[in-house]
Amino acid sequence: MLQKRAANGNGIKRKAIPPPDSPRKGPKNGITLYNESPKEEAYGIVQREFYPPEMTNARCHQYNNNELPRPIELLEAAQEDTKEARENIPVKDAVVHWYKCDLRTRDNKALHLAHRKARSKGVPLICMYIVSPQDFQAHLTSPVRVDFILRTLAVLKEDLAELGIPLHVELIEKRKTIPDKIIEWCEKWGASHIYANAEYEVDELRREAMMTRKCLDKGISMTVVPDTCVVAPGELSSQQGRQYAVYSPWFRAWVAYLHQHPHQLDPYERPGQNPSSAHEKFKDIFEGKIPEAPENKKLNDEEKKRFHSMWPAGEQEALARLEMFLDQKIGKYKDSRNFPASNGTACTSVHFASGTLAARTAIRRARDVNSTTQLDKGNLDIASWISEVAWRDFYKHVLAHWPYICMNKPFKPEYTNIAWEYSPTLFHAWTTGHTGYPIVDAAMRQLNTTGYMHNRCRMITASFLAKHLLLDWRLGEIYFMEHLIDGDWASNNGGWGFSASSGVDPQPYFRIFNPLLQSEKFDAAGEYIRKWVPELREVPGKAVHDPYARGAAKVAEKEGYPRMVVEHRVARERCLERYKAGLGRGTA
Repeated sequence: MLQKRAANGNGIKRKAIPPPDSPRKGPKNGITLYNESPKEEAYGIVQREFYPPEMTNARCHQYNNNELPRPIELLEAAQEDTKEARENIPVKDAVVHWYKCDLRTRDNKALHLAHRKARSKGVPLICMYIVSPQDFQAHLTSPVRVDFILRTLAVLKEDLAELGIPLHVELIEKRKTIPDKIIEWCEKWGASHIYANAEYEVDELRREAMMTRKCLDKGISMTVVPDTCVVAPGELSSQQGRQYAVYSPWFRAWVAYLHQHPHQLDPYERPGQNPSSAHEKFKDIFEGKIPEAPENKKLNDEEKKRFHSMWPAGEQEALARLEMFLDQKIGKYKDSRNFPASNGTACTSVHFASGTLAARTAIRRARDVNSTTQLDKGNLDIASWISEVAWRDFYKHVLAHWPYICMNKPFKPEYTNIAWEYSPTLFHAWTTGHTGYPIVDAAMRQLNTTGYMHNRCRMITASFLAKHLLLDWRLGEIYFMEHLIDGDWASNNGGWGFSASSGVDPQPYFRIFNPLLQSEKFDAAGEYIRKWVPELREVPGKAVHDPYARGAAKVAEKEGYPRMVVEHRVARERCLERYKAGLGRGTA
């Protein structure tokens, strides 16, 4: 099973592109850059068709000691070094906005700036989006998310067309050719300015840093601005001048920053109408079609029908979902958000991930319906939801400052020494929802059916894979990304780091969820379990949480529900010993 996944190329998202002068392995200046990773490669964690072997702990420490420039610093330097020259480039025949994970017309900083630049000289604004099969594969983008993106692009193309703005969408097979292709388009369209919102994964930061300079050589100004986060990475630091690695103090600093800079929540205006001449001049772009999904990311007809009804696309849907939540559900959010059967969450994560909804918009609207402008005060349900949305910012800040977590490494490099298991049988039981732990199985079946999983259940299932099965947490991280419609790399990695104790604030000796207690606490009536595990629908009362130990063995056995693949007490003790052996100590 795992070998098959590796053969299909479905490995971990490896954003580790070595600098041009770096070897793929071996020593450089006394430091070995990459380790050969036989297990990681054999089981599909490292995609060697895109990325080098696993980075060494020593190289991770070079980032931590500020001995290596972070990719975000490379981009910031490229933007700063070229600023004067870019500002002196005159506007020619058009201005371009490059869409990535910001598929909306409202409250979009780079799009707003591009429109303003175009309007200042009375030239057309052109938008573009690149469908890259290799990027989808390298980034583990799920088929359901690719489908959502393509449907969103179709809606966006119509929305922009109403403004007279063309959206060029093209499939480019080789990801390395994307920069040259963009320059080629700009030259064809007579565009001397490109605007884009920053993404914080390593590949994207390095690419945009390179493109900033390469575009300038061609007489094109490329401006990359922060927009994905409400507060840009690098704006917050502790009293010691360090990046926060724990959420609570980071969140206090985040709130204080926004209180001191309330304009950061102001919306960016939607672009106005393009010059009427754009319709004729760019007729071919207006008439262009949205490409189909690449072969390895296609849904079948049944899946399309199911997912399209569950997840309508476009920013209008995103805004409607947000407003419905604020109007009907947020008043009970604090008490209901942890209960997967309650439908008490906003379910806006798919829109945050694809950019049909800006996090800034969500925070601003939540603030507007609160009884105070203080983001952490007033209505506790609203304040609680704002703090949950802020986690997305936090994990992107972590990613930008510790880029090696994007390179298949745990946040604390020494956690690499924990010995993981690679059992295809146990992994199959987990992925298909046949572990014998009803809450785990219900959650995995929800994911496989809907492309979504309740956040509480994400923690339960992730903890179970890493702590009970002792399977390499990166296998689970991959599986989530390859199946979630809201797969956001930083948030997914952060969630797995929390649950597997491989991320920030790991707490490995305390954070071992008991699935049975989690099930009884957050699905007391078994409503969620019975919905997703039909074998247990006739099991009465609390026996649904543990049918074989609570008198419902005959029903469970008759319906084919499996017994537990591991026993909690044994698994917990084994987990503690494994962490102690790997870390060489008994505390975090």
